[in-house]
Parts: sequence; structure tokens; C-alpha cells
Amino acid sequence: MKIQRHWLATTAFALLAPACLSTAAQAAEAAPDAVADAAEGGGLGEIVVTAQKRRENLQETPISISVMRSDDLTNRHVTSLVDLGDGAIPSLKVAPFYSRNSALIVNIRGIGVLSDGNQPARDQGVGVYIDGVYLGRAQGLGTALFDIENVEVLKGPQGTLFGRNTEGGAVNIVTKKPSGEFHVNATGGVGNFGMYKGEVHVDLPSIANIAFKIDGVVARRDPLVKNPQQGQAGFNQYDKQGLHLEALWKPSPDFSADYSFDTSKDESTSLYLNLLAAGTNTQAALGTVQPDRVKTANVGVPMQPSVGKVHGHRLTLEWTATPDLTIKSMSSYRKLYQDQWDNGSASTTMSLSPSALAAKGAAGFTGTQFARYSLALFNQNQWSQEVQAIGEVGRVKYVAGALYYREHVSDNAQAFYTNQFTNAAGSAYVLRQIDYGAQAIDRESHVTTRSVGAFGQATWTPAVMNDAIHLTGGLRWTKDMKHGALTIVNNALPINRDGVSGPIGLDASWSRVDPMVNLAVDLSQDVHVYGKWSTGYKSGGANSRSQNYDAFNPETVSIFEIGAKTEFFDHHARFNIAAYAGTYKDIQVDFQRPYETGGVRTTRTTTSTINAPGTGGLHGIEAELTVNPLAGLTLGASYSYQYVNIPATVNPYPNAAGVVSTVAVPIYQSYTPRHSASGTLDYELPMNGYTVRAHLDGNFDSGFYANVSDPVYTGPGAASNVYQPKGDKAFIVNGRLAVGDIAVGSGDAQLTFAVWARNLFNEQHVFYKALSPTSGLNGFFNEPRTLGGEMNIRF
Repeated sequence: MKIQRHWLATTAFALLAPACLSTAAQAAEAAPDAVADAAEGGGLGEIVVTAQKRRENLQETPISISVMRSDDLTNRHVTSLVDLGDGAIPSLKVAPFYSRNSALIVNIRGIGVLSDGNQPARDQGVGVYIDGVYLGRAQGLGTALFDIENVEVLKGPQGTLFGRNTEGGAVNIVTKKPSGEFHVNATGGVGNFGMYKGEVHVDLPSIANIAFKIDGVVARRDPLVKNPQQGQAGFNQYDKQGLHLEALWKPSPDFSADYSFDTSKDESTSLYLNLLAAGTNTQAALGTVQPDRVKTANVGVPMQPSVGKVHGHRLTLEWTATPDLTIKSMSSYRKLYQDQWDNGSASTTMSLSPSALAAKGAAGFTGTQFARYSLALFNQNQWSQEVQAIGEVGRVKYVAGALYYREHVSDNAQAFYTNQFTNAAGSAYVLRQIDYGAQAIDRESHVTTRSVGAFGQATWTPAVMNDAIHLTGGLRWTKDMKHGALTIVNNALPINRDGVSGPIGLDASWSRVDPMVNLAVDLSQDVHVYGKWSTGYKSGGANSRSQNYDAFNPETVSIFEIGAKTEFFDHHARFNIAAYAGTYKDIQVDFQRPYETGGVRTTRTTTSTINAPGTGGLHGIEAELTVNPLAGLTLGASYSYQYVNIPATVNPYPNAAGVVSTVAVPIYQSYTPRHSASGTLDYELPMNGYTVRAHLDGNFDSGFYANVSDPVYTGPGAASNVYQPKGDKAFIVNGRLAVGDIAVGSGDAQLTFAVWARNLFNEQHVFYKALSPTSGLNGFFNEPRTLGGEMNIRF
């Protein structure tokens, strides 16, 4: 911890001092009405965020926040959260869970999900919110986004104002509200891979002080990798549909009731897993090594889309009781169904060990089954109620509130082989004729989570230094309770540690207090510095892939952060920077425990979770620069360095030979590139009767680990000293060129025509790599170049 504090202090001084001093000097020379002058001269506009439960200027909010606005999402052709995985916000990493776009991994500052978050009794460490409502599951995050105003990425921890499961931070999605005036914003477009997209956003005039808004979204894409099996879906395709209705009632200036309903459906297929290099096993003739991105899979397999259905209701009541006090109530109910069909990993199953092949003799691969089809069913519903009091008393601004959250989740999973070789060489195969519904259930569990919490935060501005000092303190108390059971393990009743067969229950609760202290100083009107200490945690739970369903405790982080937010060049340049360091404790780490049935050891449904002993650490730097050097031209650059250290940990479970190791093995922080950066260029040129707009962005990351523990399990009796590889470095460029503001008819309708490209230069890299000494090296490639055109009309 002393080393981290020294690193933080040294780094912060080196980075912040020159920026703050030079910026303060420039800002001191600016006139008091610089904001108005900048607006007239086309400087950088104000960005409003709600990170502290009230609308504030981003530059005056003393925490590290990155924001993507509506135009940014349009320029990058973002359809769902998974499209932010290209590195648009360097400290945010969004990726599919293994091969499934239907369940996403979301990490901020290297914290979020260490491995498998696709479970009922396990939570993510980054909270995702839409209009203040917490989304409890990683499933359903791949659905299409509705009419977005801002995507605010709040760097963690955010345990005081946002609560449980925000140790890494929070993604706060804010949608556009009904305006009470008639407006239509409609977009239609097509692209390669059979892609099309349509959006319609309609604002209706107010009736009896009620404003209505309707949003409809459809998006579809054919497979990126074709499936040779006739009549079956391909790999990495999607079909998204969504409808959102909202009514905002304002009977008086002091009261509003905002009701929202949304429903969406997401049908997507798994990514295709390439065999990048062979292992010690003998490959079948069709089990070819594919070191580059392919257009067609080497074998055809049964494949169908994974279907996710989500719907939800939200009611937000807001009452301005006095000019200095607003009372807010947010009630919500959401329901999720997700099935997950995954048959994208056939390449890792088309091999036999030399001993197995020798035992089969002349038959060779004949009769060998391959192509493991994984089916996981997931059901969830959640209800939440939050109340807030937002106000001011003298020189104190405060937020106080309480939350109740209840969630019920259940799942089950099956896995079976769908294909079978028909000759010795493994060059021909047939599909097995089996009843999918009659296959063994590998695991089944259910859990009900209840969480209650109360929080308060106050900012005091003393009457000194022209009100330039702001001291904030916050505290949140939370109690989590989880009750559930593991009911099936490997198609049988579980057996507990006492040798008794039957469901194994989970009955655990945890209480937690998360404090926050923040000291902010306005060095000038345009230069703001701050220092912050805060804590956060990810809830405890149990692993439904385990045999014994042992409960594990919450993991926690404690972080010191210092930062500066500055504007200069008469509000034509903005530079924000933050440096942080802290501790990481009770980290939830997974280990495989070989399981024996019928004399055969397997690692199927045998992953257990423990809290790693010892204290880890994390530190990093985040910097963002935006410059408007010329009228119509805006340049942006952002960079993130993030380092997470997890103590080496001893696997407490016996290996395949029944031996318990005493050697601590390295644990990698997954989905965390050490270095990430993004650059943007936006240019707008008004012409006679139209406007030309151009956008270009480039996004880099240094690669990350997708598998967290080392060494890997290598089979019965095998020595294991194999290190998991890190994914490739990546550099993705996206672009958009539009001609807009074209008047249509005599009214105020305007047309825009645009062409766009994602991964413009068709760069390829393997973002996920996994190594088995026997099966070989395998991985998932990033998506190839996609491009298209679209038309938008507004009136």
C-alpha cells in the first residue's frame, strides 16, 4: 500500500502540476463571460451528467467520468453495448461472455468480472443502469439501445451513491425524455453481411399535461462466419427488436410522473472458435488449424439463435417540495428470459490422444463424437424501489435515500455432442439423431436475492477563498441476503460434504458500510482539482458450476484518486486527468476440481469459487483531451493505464491424481488491457443548403487475458505448468461521412445521408485466447470490416 501511495503521489504530481499551473494561468486571463463568448465562437459545449443524482456540469463534478453522447453513438454506429467493446472509452472493457453476445462482461479499471458471471448467485462488479434502474444480470445487455442522450461511465468504486456491485464503477445510460412537442426522428440503413437497421422516435404533443414518446428499433445481420450445415444458423449473427413507450405527466411545475415501458427481443448466435495451433493430440482430418479469420467453418454443426426477451416498467415521481428540496421515487419491475445455444467450439473437440487413438486401432476416428452443443436456460425477474431527497441547506448540498431490491433467478444447463465421425481419418461425419430435451442436465440452481440500503452524501462549501473549496462526505449501509439451492449436479442430486444426497441450500447474508470523502478545489473558473477516497464491493454468493455450492464472501476495493478537470484556450480545449491507487481484497477466484464418476475424472460442472487470501492492489491513470482548434473541427484523445495485482493463490482442491497442491499459482486479471487509447476527429462544414460531417476514430488496446488462473488442468495424472496466453494487441478504426441538414419541402423537415464503416481497415486480432496442451491453442477473432449506408429524416 505504501508503494501504491508513493506511485500515486509521484505520478499525480508529474502529470497534474504542469497541466494545472499552465491552465490556471490561461484561465485567469479569460474574461468572466468566457462561456458565452465560447458559445458564440463555437467552442466546446457544456456536458451535463447525473453522476451525483443531480444534473451538473461534467467539468465541475469531482470524479472521473467519461461520456458518450447521442452523436458519438451515431458516429460509431453503436447498436448495443457490445459495440463499445472496440475501446471507445479506454478504461471500459465490454466483451461477450466466452462466445455469447447474449451475456456481456463489463469491466471498468480492470474490475468487474474475473471469470464467469453467467450464474444466478453471482454478480458483476460494474453496475449498469438505465434511467436510474439497476440491471441485475449480464444477460439481456446485448439488446438494442433506445433513444440515448448520454452514456456516462463513472469510474469506480461508486459504492456510496450507487451501492452494491459497483466496485469497478457504473455505466449510467440516460435516455431522451418526451418533449411535449411533435417531432419525428427516423433512420433506415443497410450494410454488408445482409445487415439492416431501422429506428423511429416519435414525440407527440402534450394532452392534458401528458407528453408521450414512442421508440422503435430493429437491427439485423447475417452470419459473419457461415455454417456449412444446410438449414442451420451461422456464427455471430443477430436480430434485435425493441419497443419503448414513455409518458411524462406534469400537472404543475413542481410535480412530474414519468412512466416508461420497454420490451425487446434479441436473437443472436455464438462466435466461431478458431483452432490456432494444434496440441499433443492427433487431429481429425477435418480438424484443421485456422490461424486466420475465416469466412466458413471447417465443419457444419446444428446451430440456432439464442433468444433473449426482456421487458420492464419504471415509474419515477418527482416533487419539488420547496425551491431547495426535491423528493424523488423510482419504482421498477423487470423480467428476463434468455436461452443460450452455443455450438461454436467444434474445432477443439476434433482430436484424440495418442493412447485413445491406439486403443481404437484401425477404426481410428470412426464413431468419435464431437461438436459440443451447450444449452443454458436463464430466467430472472427483479423489483426495486428507491427514494431520494435532493436538496440544499445553506452552504450544504445533499443527497439522501434508501433502496430495496429483490431478484429471483433460476438456470439450468445441458451439454452434448451433436456430430460423429464415420471414417478412420475423421474426414466424414453425420449428425447424431438425438432428443435434445432428453439429454443430461449438467447443473440446475435457483436463488432469491434481497438487498436493502440507505445512503447519504453532503457537500459543504465554506465561505473561504471565494467559495472555491468543496468538501464532500458520503456513507452507505447495505445488507444483502441470498437464499437458494443447487438442485442438480451432472444429472443427479448433489451430494453435500456430509455425504447426504439432495439439494444443497444457500442461506447467506452480508452487511457492509461504504464511505466516501472528496475534497475539491476550484483553482479558477475553468480549473478544478480534487482528491477522493472511496470504497465499494461486489456481493458474495455461490457458484452453480460447483459440486458443493459453498458460499463465498463479498470482494472489496478501496481507492485513493486525485484528478484535475480543466478548460483553456477560451473554452476551445478541455483536458481531464485522474490517477488512482488502492487495495483489492477477498477477491473471488475460481478453481477447477476434477470430479470422478464411473472411474472417469472430468472437470465438467466442477468449478468452485473461493475468496483469495492476501491483499491485491490496483493503480492507473486516465486522461482525456478535447480540442476545437478551428471552426467545425474537434479533435479528441483519451488514454488509460490500468494495472491490477491479484495475489498468487493455492488451489485448495485435489488434482486429477488426488493430490492437494501447496504451490500458489498466478491469477490474471481478465479483460483488462494494461494500455488503452482512443483518438477521434470530427469535422463539420456548412455548405449552401446542406452540411458535410466527417468522423474518424482509432482505438488501441495492448491485449488482455481471458482466462484467469494458471496452471491449466491438463488431464488425469498430468503435470501442469502451462501458462495461459494473452490476447493480441488491437487497433480498430471506425468512420462515418454524412451530408445533412437538407431541407425537404416547405416545412422544417431535414434529411441526412451517411455512409459508415466499423473496423475500416479490416484489422484482425484474437481477443480471446485459451491454451490446452492436449487440444491446442484456440481463440476468437474480432469482427471483420462492416460497412453500410443510411438515411435519416427529422421534423
